[in-house]
Amino acid sequence: MKEETKLRSELISNAIYRLDESTRMIEKSLSLLKEEEIWKRPNQSSNSVGNQILHLCGNIGQYVISSLGNSPDIRERDKEFSTVSGLSKDELLKRLKEVVDKAKKIIASSTKESLEHIREVQGFSLSGVGIVLHAVEHYSYHTGQIAFWTKLLKDEDLGFYDGIDLNIKNE
Repeated sequence: MKEETKLRSELISNAIYRLDESTRMIEKSLSLLKEEEIWKRPNQSSNSVGNQILHLCGNIGQYVISSLGNSPDIRERDKEFSTVSGLSKDELLKRLKEVVDKAKKIIASSTKESLEHIREVQGFSLSGVGIVLHAVEHYSYHTGQIAFWTKLLKDEDLGFYDGIDLNIKNE
């Protein structure tokens, strides 16, 4: 296998793994929340879990599905933050999983040329690699916010790594 093919494959498999991990953590967080907690905001300057999920769908849609996937940009960013109800946690999770699954397929099928190609996204000039890194990083960032807000609401450990010894030292 050529080095560039190996590197491309490594980038793609790790990006998909990280997207799956964030989805798993969001799903776990949602499972602990009551329906009325989904749209609760910590304060007026913060967003609810529902807003965070709508925002993730919009961002991943704009960056990966639209830009990297060469589809029309249909994002309505302001609605991601102004929505205050209307979707259940099951509907939000379904929407998120659909967007992430579509994004993973686009990432998985990305060619070397596609990953190197520079595009304009949300006013930024990014290569395909930059888009993938942004999507993974942005998803992880908001996953942490969802987890933090869930912990504040529930006052319990979310158990993301139950059964795994995280104290093992590097060799």
